[in-house]
Amino acid sequence: MSRRTTVAFITCASIPDGDPDDLAVIPFLADRRIDVEVVSWDDPDVEWIGYDLAVLRSTWDYPARRTEFVTWARTVPRLANPAAVIEWNTDKRYQRELADAGIPVIPTTWIEPGRDGVQIADECAPARQFVIKPAIGAGSIDSGRYDASDAEQVARAGEHVTRLLAAGQVVMVQPYLDGVEECGETTLMFIGGRFSHAVRKAAILDGPAAPVDGLFVTESISPVVATDAERSLAERALELVPHDGDLLYARVDLLPGPDDAPVLLEVELTEPSLFLDQDESAPARFADAIAAAAARVSA
Repeated sequence: MSRRTTVAFITCASIPDGDPDDLAVIPFLADRRIDVEVVSWDDPDVEWIGYDLAVLRSTWDYPARRTEFVTWARTVPRLANPAAVIEWNTDKRYQRELADAGIPVIPTTWIEPGRDGVQIADECAPARQFVIKPAIGAGSIDSGRYDASDAEQVARAGEHVTRLLAAGQVVMVQPYLDGVEECGETTLMFIGGRFSHAVRKAAILDGPAAPVDGLFVTESISPVVATDAERSLAERALELVPHDGDLLYARVDLLPGPDDAPVLLEVELTEPSLFLDQDESAPARFADAIAAAAARVSA
């Protein structure tokens, strides 16, 4: 009898048991003779060479330690998604490449460290509502929404930008797209290179950036049927990811633009929640994709 396959589900020290959504896959993997160990990415005692496949999942503490995280990823054999993809995807400046290639993205002003945040915040608020967030971030942490007609909020926006710049962050300033209030954000999941399912996320930015208890802002999620336009845009964006072959998983987040056509918010290839509990067949699909990836890398 052939030996069982062992896969690592990689989390962070703050979530030592992993995300419950991911853990729903474990029984399906057991049916496929695959054992899962949930381990933290920065645990020095982990022997990564011992896993048939290492799958990045809830590593949501990486933004404050991105250089360390990317360096670590390069050392892990049989990592999904691959380290080169992780390096590209963990800095949202990849969106410049997608925009240059014709992907409709939210118009963004990029503010590099070394400039005066307060003045720049004023200059970059042509829309009535605008959003400030770091180029390296996850879970909507350190993101805020501001009203350009409110002097107090504009001042707070300047303080937000100044704080991010002082921390060495590249800052993103974007118009707030009002369509999200009615339609929400559409999030499309791809597993093993194929579209799997989609969910709708209600708007969550309701004011200036504020401290968050945990690694992500709580979201309201519901299943949704993605439109042809949404699927087409997501697939076009994924075709531009610098990677050969299929990715084990991918998530594409879209918002309704001013003309209601979808625009890209993010391509999530590092540690996205896949909302497997929103589609009854998704855990089995993810298990099949993991089994195929493990077999492929060990062949």
